[in-house]
Order: sequence, then C-alpha cells, then structure tokens
Amino acid sequence: MNTPQSDTPRYYAAAGGLPGQTELLTGRAVVTEAYTVIPRGVLRDIVTSVLPEWTDTRTWILNRPVAGGATTFAQYLVEVAPGGGSRAPEPELTVESFVFVLEGALTIRLLGRDHVLTPGGFAYLPPEALWSAYNEGGEPAKFQWIRKAYQPLAGHTPQPVFGNEQDIEPAAMPGTDNKWRTTRMIPVDDVAYDMHVNVVTFEPGAVIPFAETHVMEHGLYVLEGKAVYRLNQDWVEVEEGDYMSLRAFCPQACYAGGPSNFRYLLYKDVNRQVLLGGR
Repeated sequence: MNTPQSDTPRYYAAAGGLPGQTELLTGRAVVTEAYTVIPRGVLRDIVTSVLPEWTDTRTWILNRPVAGGATTFAQYLVEVAPGGGSRAPEPELTVESFVFVLEGALTIRLLGRDHVLTPGGFAYLPPEALWSAYNEGGEPAKFQWIRKAYQPLAGHTPQPVFGNEQDIEPAAMPGTDNKWRTTRMIPVDDVAYDMHVNVVTFEPGAVIPFAETHVMEHGLYVLEGKAVYRLNQDWVEVEEGDYMSLRAFCPQACYAGGPSNFRYLLYKDVNRQVLLGGR
C-alpha cells in the first residue's frame, strides 16, 4: 500500500473580505441546469446571510433546493465568532444535520453532553435531536453544515454519530493502488441513514476514470488541493475552498492536479425508494 502524499490534512475555509477596486471581475462561478460551481473567490462579506437562531455568526449559503438544481439538501459554510452560537440551531424537527469543522473548535451539546469538534471533527444529528452549538474558544470556528429533510423508514431509527475523519481508516477504491480512497463518516451498512457524508482523497495524478452518472445528488466542498473536474460536458478547474452542487444524473469525473492531495467533503442521498406520489 502506498504512503499517502500528505500526513497532515488541510481544511480550507473562506476568509471573507472584499476584492480591490482594481481587480478584474472575471471569475469561475457558473450555474447550469446540471451543476453549480461557487469558487472560493466569491465567498465575500457582502454575500453572507444572518441566521436568526444564531448569535455572532455569519453564513454563506452554498446550496438550497431550487427548480432546475439539486433539491434534496441545503449546505452552508458557517463562521461563529468567539462566544457565539445557538441554543436551537435547527428550526425544523424533521430535518437531520451533518456538521464538519474546518477551523477553530465548535462545541455541540446533545442530551446534556458536550462534544468539542476540532478540524476534521464531525457530528451527525438525527431528526428531532435537540442540540445546540457554541464557540467557546478564542478564535472563529468555521464549519460545513449540511441539512436534509429526513425520509423515515419503518423499523429504523438513526442515531447520533460523533468523530474525527482523521481517526477513521479510509477505504481504497479497487484497482487504484490506494491513490483514490474514501473516508466514510456515517454508517454505510445501516439503512436508517438516508444520506452519507464522506471525505474523498485523490493523490496527485489519480482520476475518476469514467463519467459517473447516477441518481444521487452531490454537494462537494474542496478541502485541499486542486483538480480538473468533468461536469456534464464541461471540464472545470477547481481548488480548495470551491464548492460544487450536482443534481441527479449529472455526469462527473476528475483528474487530481497536485502537488498536494486533492480532498473534498462529499454529500449524497442514499438508501431510499424513488417516491412517485402513488398510494
């Protein structure tokens, strides 16, 4: 088995600010019916949102269900100042959440117990979980927050999951000499869970060697490195801090560009029948 390119994972997070008046406005942002790319350079101060349930917090909303786009989830990049947070982050009891920390430390309180998440740390919060989140450190806490309306399955109840992706042994994709591997943070063999969130790692030069075309929607936030991604009929350059939203059946593949590993946080909806409105 090859040794990974880097033993120290990176977790890029936007810094905000505004570009100078002398800079060109040409960028890489694109919205199509098959996919959306939000490059890190457009995650500026003036495109943040205020969430009423949170204090001392600003949010970049990266995905929300829209006609012609991905519809199963919302995804945010959240920055909480020291002392900030929320006693009731989730306004909808039927919604499940996945939190993944990029910078700083975030304390998740659930059932009277505190879980301190540092970079690479994650929490899966099932529907109806009464949780809270606080930044009790001295620097801003930045994290990805994925929200999905849970699809109940009779006889199955998802449980909370806490951990750090650095403590999980990644699984190598077959035939790739461990140069393409996946760190799975939600149990993959339990149909109680209707979404998976993984960290996918490519060493420089590794590829997805065919155009994946499938029913699952994706949210991809690039944690580290750069690549050329095939989205529908287009080749798109992406780098750490960029975000991609892919609707169902959007063809996708990539070449990892180096010199470091190319790593991203990946959401997908799984384990449920296609509902057609019948009885």
